[in-house]
Amino acid sequence: MSPILFYIFAAMTLVFAVAVVANRNPVASALSLVVSFLGLAALFVGLDAYFIAVIQVLVYAGAVMVLFLFIIMLLNIQAEERRKINVPAYAAGGLVTVAFIAQLWFVLQKFELGKTAFAPLAEKHVDDVRNVGNTLFSTHNLPFQVIGVLILVATIGVVVLSKRELK
Repeated sequence: MSPILFYIFAAMTLVFAVAVVANRNPVASALSLVVSFLGLAALFVGLDAYFIAVIQVLVYAGAVMVLFLFIIMLLNIQAEERRKINVPAYAAGGLVTVAFIAQLWFVLQKFELGKTAFAPLAEKHVDDVRNVGNTLFSTHNLPFQVIGVLILVATIGVVVLSKRELK
């Protein structure tokens, strides 16, 4: 991956991760988390970890965020009200952040090993998906089935609990 793309995806991931915390609206916060997950998946693609990138998108950005949005809609969570800005707390937080970044910068400047390139990895082709599937359905078949039943029971429980009675 080119360094420009790396910095773009890393910045996108960090900006939307901050937006998760900074947003007052829970739906906007959850959608910011989805974009942050997509940036992280792009970083995994840059590392040639395609399987982890696809799982990141399918499992986290797909299934987990659908579950989060379902819970947010089910509980009808409203946007948090604006509070008075606490100037000393923001100033102290900013000071700690600047001190941390300065320390990190000085440590990284002294770390000589970080300036050298890694040795090339062996070009051995391993089919990760096949290995994960074989392990999942041979060695870990019972736990896989138990988790499937547990998720089914949890889904039925959510539907029963969220069912509203007609008056």
